[in-house]
Amino acid sequence: MASKHKVLIVDDEQVLLDLYAELVRALPSHPEVHTATSGARALALLESDDFSLLLTDLHMPKMDGFQILLMARRNYPALRTAVVTGMADQEYRTRAYSIGADLYIEKPQSRQELKLFIDCIEGLLDKEEGGGFRGVQNKNLVDLVQMESLSHSSSLLRVLQSGREGRIWILDGEVIDAETDDLTGEPAFKRIMGWRRGSFEILPPESGRERRIGISTQSLLLDFAQWTDEKTEATKLGGHEEETNVLKAITQIRGVQSVLMRAGKGKPESWGLEEVERHSEVGGALIEMATELGQKLSAGPLRRAIAGTPTRKLVMRQRNDRFMLLGLTADTTNEEAGHILQRVSGEWS
Repeated sequence: MASKHKVLIVDDEQVLLDLYAELVRALPSHPEVHTATSGARALALLESDDFSLLLTDLHMPKMDGFQILLMARRNYPALRTAVVTGMADQEYRTRAYSIGADLYIEKPQSRQELKLFIDCIEGLLDKEEGGGFRGVQNKNLVDLVQMESLSHSSSLLRVLQSGREGRIWILDGEVIDAETDDLTGEPAFKRIMGWRRGSFEILPPESGRERRIGISTQSLLLDFAQWTDEKTEATKLGGHEEETNVLKAITQIRGVQSVLMRAGKGKPESWGLEEVERHSEVGGALIEMATELGQKLSAGPLRRAIAGTPTRKLVMRQRNDRFMLLGLTADTTNEEAGHILQRVSGEWS
């Protein structure tokens, strides 16, 4: 039988200490909870037992939360740490993260904030070593976004994964935009959130960033969770089923008249096309020509191309050994084609 997690909570206000202890004990993992009303008592408990999580306030007499965090990080590097404070201060948040805190949460004031608080704490206890995103400690991106939402932060979340970079803009706890590769808005957010490993840093907010994501952060995360579940289920049924599922989603996008998708030398998937093999061969030849030209010009690999014919607008998208050819209505502008391509790329992630 696996041993229970042990959580140490530190706060000089006994009423808050009792409340946090009650909430943490009620978590699904039912951790063993210990409490301390001073930094000296907290350090003594950490030395006497193995804890999974330290939860501390910042503003305390004699030894404050920052000093506790410094000592804990130095002596117990595997210990996960979280700050729960009434200090809504960007400088304090930055300092706590630079010390090594995993989570900085303002004391919850509403039922929704309380639920997010509980989810974040349980998430820290559930983390396995060696996975997730390493910034200060192991996390996944859902944790990070929830963390920023819960603390009503304004920040820029920069995520790196295998040479790729993604950025998520957050204003007063709400995600307002995202950007990676050639995507922005919700498609970019979906792609970044799908990354499982990497590193991140939380940067100061950028003023004047245009809002491209109109729904709430929680709705955004729910949509991502639903999309992930659907994609996972399709993957269980096999690669062909996954491609078919993506193809079906793309055909629902307004303005798309035809679709051709092919992975490597596999059989192409299509909708709204005749002579599929011939179109597939032509698309493959175009990509080879563009790739060769890109190498000669040192311009890098082809990512997308937009062209017009008297009867329709053609959009080509390539990633690794996969390519997609879209047929759009002839009156589609290049700007509209670009927006459609962003939506398609979000499905084809």
